[in-house]
Amino acid sequence: MGRLFAYARVSTNEQDVDNQKLAIEKAGFNVDANRFISEVVSGSTQAMQRKQFKLLVEHKLETDDTLIVLKLDRLGRDNIDVQQTIEMLINKSIKVICLDLPVRDLSSSEGKLMLQLFSSFAEFERSRIRERTQEGLAKAKAQGKRLGRPTASKTTKLVQEQKTIGLSQSKVATVLGISLPTVKRHWNK
Repeated sequence: MGRLFAYARVSTNEQDVDNQKLAIEKAGFNVDANRFISEVVSGSTQAMQRKQFKLLVEHKLETDDTLIVLKLDRLGRDNIDVQQTIEMLINKSIKVICLDLPVRDLSSSEGKLMLQLFSSFAEFERSRIRERTQEGLAKAKAQGKRLGRPTASKTTKLVQEQKTIGLSQSKVATVLGISLPTVKRHWNK
């Protein structure tokens, strides 16, 4: 049997993880202090971009270990991120327990069914995002809005002025405080 870990997250320094720790203990899980991993990081940050969570997954969790979280949203920023995170953990033979779900063990057969439902919702969410993006682009185009990056005519003018007085491309970049690739884009316009 593997070891028991818990992960808790709060979004701001004004918050603490005490209530998450207490709820995990009240649920009957006795997690050693050195295996209770917590961090302050925005919920909009993807799971594997969170420093402490990444260290936990890559350097501490091993096959047959169990990871406990109070709520599913502690694991990821949206359905897609949560789904990918849980699948990654299960593929590493990590048991995932989420205390706020009717089926706590997401690596059980019932938990896997729940994950399949989440996967369906995640795919639906991806499709809706694509559809809304395409609809928004079509609407903007129909309204005559110019799509893409705006023309940097001011930059072109400044580069051309410096070019006419005989400065090299690298000198123009230094004088204007812009990158050399930017100067090169505007050099022959």
